[in-house]
Amino acid sequence: MNPTTSVPELSAVDLVERVESGDPIRVLDIRGNIASGRVDIVPDERYVNLRGSEIMGMGDRIQQAFAADGPVAVVCERGNSSKQIAAYLNGRGYRAASLRGGMAAWGMAVIARPLPRPAGCDLLLQFDRIAKGATGYLIASKGKGVIVDPPRKAQPYLEAAKDQGVTIVAVADTHAHADYLSGGPSLAHALEIPYYLHPRDAILPYDGSPGRVAFQAADDGVEIPFGAAALRVMHTPGHTEGSVSYLVGDAAALTGDFIFVNSIGRPDLGGKAEEWTKELWKSLERARREWKRGTMLYPAHYASDAEREADRSVGRSFAAILEGNAPVGIADEAAFTAWVMKKVGGSPEVYKRIKAVNLGLIDVWDEEAQELDCGRNECALG
Repeated sequence: MNPTTSVPELSAVDLVERVESGDPIRVLDIRGNIASGRVDIVPDERYVNLRGSEIMGMGDRIQQAFAADGPVAVVCERGNSSKQIAAYLNGRGYRAASLRGGMAAWGMAVIARPLPRPAGCDLLLQFDRIAKGATGYLIASKGKGVIVDPPRKAQPYLEAAKDQGVTIVAVADTHAHADYLSGGPSLAHALEIPYYLHPRDAILPYDGSPGRVAFQAADDGVEIPFGAAALRVMHTPGHTEGSVSYLVGDAAALTGDFIFVNSIGRPDLGGKAEEWTKELWKSLERARREWKRGTMLYPAHYASDAEREADRSVGRSFAAILEGNAPVGIADEAAFTAWVMKKVGGSPEVYKRIKAVNLGLIDVWDEEAQELDCGRNECALG
């Protein structure tokens, strides 16, 4: 009998839910190279990186390096070697389970978190992609819904919509993403529905190449109807030239990489830091002038648990952000520019390729897509 057939497995979502519920589970990462990232939802003292070959060579001495005193999630690249190591450990008194799908599954896992429903809406879900520090949204009214900022594998969004009896009528990106592969164009194509993007983001900023994705223009003031409600586009450039926020009346703003809970979007990822910083300042001035202080701001990214609320959601009222978000609270343009220029720096080279893929200028196989998608975002100034 193959000893791995009886090894317990847990999904990436199971692992998140156990950690967030207070379970003292530890992570044993058996990969030799962890440069692409790790399961970082457990504190450092509950994370151990030991090669699988090292563990097999230790025999009973493994307990000197890694005590058998609690539940363990064993992690490898794709969930195969981790089953072998979990079986090996369980034969020596451990309570080990293999992370199903390994880091490949961890990188795409999302947790759906309900948010307060704006007036006229029946549903607002925030999809938290833990490994990336990225969030996307499903908003619905009268059985019709819009997906905003989906990842390349958006099945959890579709499953949530099906569970809620929602038909997706549009897909929208807040901007042409540079840190992950968007599922927006392909999802819209598959569902035969509109894909919304601002025209200024349908161009590769590095050389001016026009994109090759079909889209409907998310111009300032455009409304995307769904059921008895609509998303209204507000052009908020600065992180990118075509960055937009999607507003739901005065109740909520899906701000993309414009405003985060504790920071703002980097204006230097397109190689035009000075020019885009001016745009970012104008966008902030407009938001301070037009948005209600009680409007809830829900971004497309977060940097750490410090940006979460007690219910684990990511979002805060505009009043709270004005008070606690340092750059958003700067009232003088020169002071704001100085603050930004102290923070900007070199961006990951891979971001250029990701943006080109998102604009349909480059095709990649699934294995490269996974590599491009891994690692946390670097889109905030901080």
